Amino acid sequence: MMRTALAAAEAAGRVLLERFEKGVSVQHKGPVDLVTEADRLAEETIVGQLRKQFPDHDILAEEADHGRQPSRYRWIIDPLDGTTNFAHGFPWFAISIALTMAGEPALGIIYNPFHKALFRAEKGQGAFLNDVKLHVSATDRLDQSLVATGFPYDRKTSSLNNYDHFVNFQQAALACRRAGAASLDLAYVAAGSFDGYWEMKLQPWDMAAGILLVEEAGGRVSDFTGGRFDLFGAEILASNGRIHQAMIDILRQGKQPGFGRSNDPASQ
Repeated sequence: MMRTALAAAEAAGRVLLERFEKGVSVQHKGPVDLVTEADRLAEETIVGQLRKQFPDHDILAEEADHGRQPSRYRWIIDPLDGTTNFAHGFPWFAISIALTMAGEPALGIIYNPFHKALFRAEKGQGAFLNDVKLHVSATDRLDQSLVATGFPYDRKTSSLNNYDHFVNFQQAALACRRAGAASLDLAYVAAGSFDGYWEMKLQPWDMAAGILLVEEAGGRVSDFTGGRFDLFGAEILASNGRIHQAMIDILRQGKQPGFGRSNDPASQ
């Protein structure tokens, strides 16, 4: 399964790089939510390869409905995380492919083809960047930590927009970054470059591969209160574990979003 997923990620990476160099047409799924032909072509490439090898597996992907399969195996795919970056020529984007078995993450791949950065993890086997094994950072003080986040697509219309948390972390942490690709934020927590990361209102394909990377690199993933993480919920807090409680304390200072309701299509 890992070999097939790696081959699919690399094939989709070639599709993205070709379009990135030539430029792409852009459409809007929402006021600030973009989609390009590259998103769709990369998804078709990944799904085609997975379907060829595993026709009975379920697939949940961002750009299209690929039907439902009554399988304990589910592939969760973001063919292009960081579409806005991609569309503007900023080379900070990635392909994210995860496999869950009976709802639990089993493998994850995050691939930035521009930088040839291939992150991978298998349950119980560790996390790697290319051939280098990853470990989360050893930073144990929030005021010495570099943390990352992002903002939801409805940030201009909803009061639950992460602005309050961002300001609070700017004051409490060493620095905050917002690069625009959730999967890569999680990957670099696993790599020890970021000490922590939080975000709200994400989709499963934004997080599924990244959470396994963080956990396999020795980190911790939860909701904003430190409770069990729900892939189909709307809060994620990931860290090296050492600053996790300090990040929870900062999140408590902001508006309480009150999320947690599962939006898993399998439960509807």
